[in-house]
Amino acid sequence: MIRIEYPSFPFRIREEEGKELIFDELRRLWIRLTPEEWVRQNFLQYLVQTMGYPASLIAIERELKLGELRKRFDVLVYNRQHQPWLMVECKAMEVNLDESVLQQVLRYNIAVPVPFLVITNGHYCAGFEKRGQQLQAIGTLPVFIH
Repeated sequence: MIRIEYPSFPFRIREEEGKELIFDELRRLWIRLTPEEWVRQNFLQYLVQTMGYPASLIAIERELKLGELRKRFDVLVYNRQHQPWLMVECKAMEVNLDESVLQQVLRYNIAVPVPFLVITNGHYCAGFEKRGQQLQAIGTLPVFIH
């Protein structure tokens, strides 16, 4: 597991029509605040503030095609050559990071190949590096130098 120390961030939250919304600073829009979105927003701030990943190279909730299926990845970080580099699958805090979560991000990796895969539920974070057909667990998130 990767240890994450989330930075303090002044999230903007409001209520609209009985639903809580959070302002996504990277996408610059209000998003429904679900348990998964809370994890995603905190993890995004960790990537940008703590790890120094450029916000301009992060894509959030974009559609991808798996055969006939249309799915949405949570977070995709591109390298400086604008090649997909790291994919993150976020789950709500109460969701266990089990084999099914890893298999989900591996399926997405078929459509969008990346060398680094991360799964997180906010409490726990696991990372992997793809080396050919091998998947190697990593103890820290990769440093953004690309």
